[in-house]
Amino acid sequence: MKRYGESLKRNKKYFTRVGVYGLITVGKNILLTEQNGEEVQLPGGGMDKGEQILHTLVRESFEETGWKIQPVKRLGVFQRYAFMEEYNLWAHKIAHIYHCRGIYPTNSNLEEGHIPIITSPEQAARILEDDGNRDFVKKFFKF
Repeated sequence: MKRYGESLKRNKKYFTRVGVYGLITVGKNILLTEQNGEEVQLPGGGMDKGEQILHTLVRESFEETGWKIQPVKRLGVFQRYAFMEEYNLWAHKIAHIYHCRGIYPTNSNLEEGHIPIITSPEQAARILEDDGNRDFVKKFFKF
């Protein structure tokens, strides 16, 4: 499994955090989420205990963008080691990436601090915070 980001720090205790993220196409564009006015990412997040991976993907994408989605195909997985400020812990993050189709937006309230963004794949590759997400966008759209 390919690793992105910083190297493992031997003096830290890491907690495994499994997440799932959607490379969500809307026509020829891609749906992203901006979090807290600073970080742009693929919609998705961590799995709750006992939750199935596709349920996590649909739930997290809806909470962060307000869109109903249709998962199409698993694209792959990558890992990273990072400090998660919001949880105050060091995490070994395992990120599953799925291609999804955006079906339609709803008027539902979004998770606090999230704003949906629809943009071109080229622009998405420039503004995504996570280099693993950027690589999946580039591979999927073949540029």
